[in-house]
Amino acid sequence: MYKFDCKTSALFTDFYELTMAQGYWKNNMDCPAVFDMFFRRNPFKGGFAVFAGLETLIDALTDFTFSESDIEYLKSVGIFEQGFLDYLKEFKFTGTLYAQEEGSIVFPNEPLIRIHANLIEAQIIEGLVLNHINFQTLIATKSTRVWLASKKGSIMEFGLRRAQGPNGAMSASRAAYIGMAGGTSNTLAGKEFGIPVLGTMAHSWIMSFPTELEAFEAYAKIYPSKAIFLIDTYDTLNSGIINAIKVGSKLVEQGYNFGVRLDSGDIQYLSTEVRKKLDEAGFPQATISVSNELTEEIIETLMAKNAPINSWGVGTHMVTGGDEASLTGVYKLSARSNSENSKMIPAMKFSDNPEKTTNPGIKNVYRIYDEDGMAKADILALEDEEIVANKEAKFYHPSTDYRHFTFKPAKVEMLLKKKLENGKRISPRLSDKEQLAKARETLTKQLETIDTSYQRILNPHIYKVSLSEKLKDLKLDFIEDRIK
Repeated sequence: MYKFDCKTSALFTDFYELTMAQGYWKNNMDCPAVFDMFFRRNPFKGGFAVFAGLETLIDALTDFTFSESDIEYLKSVGIFEQGFLDYLKEFKFTGTLYAQEEGSIVFPNEPLIRIHANLIEAQIIEGLVLNHINFQTLIATKSTRVWLASKKGSIMEFGLRRAQGPNGAMSASRAAYIGMAGGTSNTLAGKEFGIPVLGTMAHSWIMSFPTELEAFEAYAKIYPSKAIFLIDTYDTLNSGIINAIKVGSKLVEQGYNFGVRLDSGDIQYLSTEVRKKLDEAGFPQATISVSNELTEEIIETLMAKNAPINSWGVGTHMVTGGDEASLTGVYKLSARSNSENSKMIPAMKFSDNPEKTTNPGIKNVYRIYDEDGMAKADILALEDEEIVANKEAKFYHPSTDYRHFTFKPAKVEMLLKKKLENGKRISPRLSDKEQLAKARETLTKQLETIDTSYQRILNPHIYKVSLSEKLKDLKLDFIEDRIK
């Protein structure tokens, strides 16, 4: 089990969580509370996101404690009372966590995670929850978009050297694999997560030999079954592909195949010309891989122009999110209790921007399907109500009181599942490799139920995330009470 840095220290939290926690402690407010983790808008102007980071979060929550040195550090800050520090010495997460399955297709404003815990526990873990989920969900989404742009072809994550530090690289490799990258250049991620590792040569290999031909010959001798020649070190068409064919022909005579990689230049033009030369030489089975600052938009354009490319190596944009630096994930109080035995009271954050006004109460998320098994919408409903199949109901826009649609779902699926209870896993922990295989299976199965109009890279259709009538009425009651 790979342990991310900072994972076991409960100091991995925003400082104001601790100042609030001491305030709750002093005011005897450590009573039951419920928080929702959700995001406000789809990343990359897309039609969906891919939920990732859940299993690493659960690992962290089950090992989230303050060490003696952590307590000494907090004491040195000078604002925490000894009684509160004594409380933190015994701190551990004892709450209950509900979540959608890792690898799920998810949408804005619906809970990905619902936390039930005493207020101090739930507050202190906020930064941890958001840190694990926001980044990995962003990268898994980017990876899936790249995969879809390639028409579900062969994509590889090559981003280690461009990632945001060691933890960023490991998280990105994990998330990109969930998002359907076929492998990674990150060897440690291969060891720890069971992700296939990929890679052949860099320009420095070729430059280290007297000639390009000798470099290719040396590599082919060592790795005859994995020979992919980087052909753009000097001159792609007048040198690289010619030497690759010379060496590759000998490999084919020995029963092996070979391929070439392009890492610069006009990818459409060069891949077309390289394909011609390979075919003319009698090697239609030889593969062409490309890299060089690829994005899903570039890949989609190349695919539309029938560029003869077999696989795609995506680095910088895959592991950093490219133009989108973060997911808009937030963690908001949705219900609380004034005492340990009192009824839970719905809570709601107000905003001048209606889209930032939260949905109150303890909520479940349902996905409703039509008769063809295609997802029609996700519905937020209160915990004490149920959305059922074959019963017509009205579902309401989350930001207005009049827009709604009526639908009789053929199938209904509750998306939030209990993962932790009393701070412990409900089911035995799967290995890292098994976790990722399960997440990839979840993703591919759910994509089959999401119409392709929501999967478009550019200008996707907007998927409905709606409220049940009871939740809509509760939200309007809060708003009306607020403006009285």
